[in-house]
Amino acid sequence: MAITAMGQTADEIIANYFENTGGYENWGKLKGIKILAKAQQQGLEFPLEIVQMSDGKQYTKITFQGQELFQGVFDGTTLWNHNFQTMKAEKADEENLNNFKLNLNDFPDSFYDYKKKGYTIELVGKETVEGTETFKIKLVKEPLTVDGQKVEDISYYYFDTENFVPIVQENEIRSGPSKGAIGQAILSDYQEVNGFYFPFTMTQGIKDGPSSPLTIEAIEINPEVDEKVFKFPEGN
Repeated sequence: MAITAMGQTADEIIANYFENTGGYENWGKLKGIKILAKAQQQGLEFPLEIVQMSDGKQYTKITFQGQELFQGVFDGTTLWNHNFQTMKAEKADEENLNNFKLNLNDFPDSFYDYKKKGYTIELVGKETVEGTETFKIKLVKEPLTVDGQKVEDISYYYFDTENFVPIVQENEIRSGPSKGAIGQAILSDYQEVNGFYFPFTMTQGIKDGPSSPLTIEAIEINPEVDEKVFKFPEGN
């Protein structure tokens, strides 16, 4: 493996990342993750429950003003969300469903077995971010379809050069009111859970713009989940 002038290759950085956060083999044995968190938005705080399973099934449950709203729910076939205005469950359109399916193999991590997924990574260089020296890694995944057109799916991850964990992730927003802006997630407060290390504090939003903090309260490894929760509620 060729050593770059910076002393590390992209593959070495990713290998260190998995080794430092639980071990590559252990990550591959994960069957699912359940996250309990508190989100803040526009001065309001509300609880979140996020479940991701190795077979692609997942959901985010938001509890707001006594109501449970589900977002990004996938049962293996159907992708659906609750409409925040009508409170009704709605199935995603074909384009969003197909883009979503491209990411089903990203559990437990986009970088895990990235070559088998057809992804590429590149060490762009070193950069100081949030006062920390980082390795900037470019991740290129399968192209997305936006308004019927193929577009690149590129993200940049900034790995702490000391601990080899990502502290910032950025990507261009491809649709919606923020289209063209750079979405940014800042990750910190890594804590150990059953031998794995996860960030327990995140801030998500627009780079140099509005953002919302997310504080993780608990993470459960390989949770027992009722399959019914993934199913689209017919006749809702």
